[in-house]
Amino acid sequence: MTIETDSASLETEALKQRVLDALDDLKAVNVATLDVRGLTDVTDILVIASGTSNRHVKSLAEHVRLEVRKAGVRPLGIEGEQTGEWILVDFGDVVVHVMLPATRDFYDLERLWSVPQSGDIEPEA
Repeated sequence: MTIETDSASLETEALKQRVLDALDDLKAVNVATLDVRGLTDVTDILVIASGTSNRHVKSLAEHVRLEVRKAGVRPLGIEGEQTGEWILVDFGDVVVHVMLPATRDFYDLERLWSVPQSGDIEPEA
């Protein structure tokens, strides 16, 4: 019997760490990671971070893109660069959301993607 390691999971974890390091380099605020593998087939990890201004949000997203590219990974897409309120950088297995605090509070992605504990589910009447 051969035990195989999931190289895709290892690559995803390395990509996530590179993203987190890049966000830390430029002092991203309130960084959160959500493992959404059990909720969607579209991606594995969501990284959500805030910037202190539109310029900071743009700089954070650009720095993430550049640092991940050094590892040979290009984003599948980038959205929201013009306004700088919410920039999404899609690396496939890892999707990065960099937002202004007010935008982040309004959309509340952490709550949207959280999985309720079995005791938290209200039974239907």
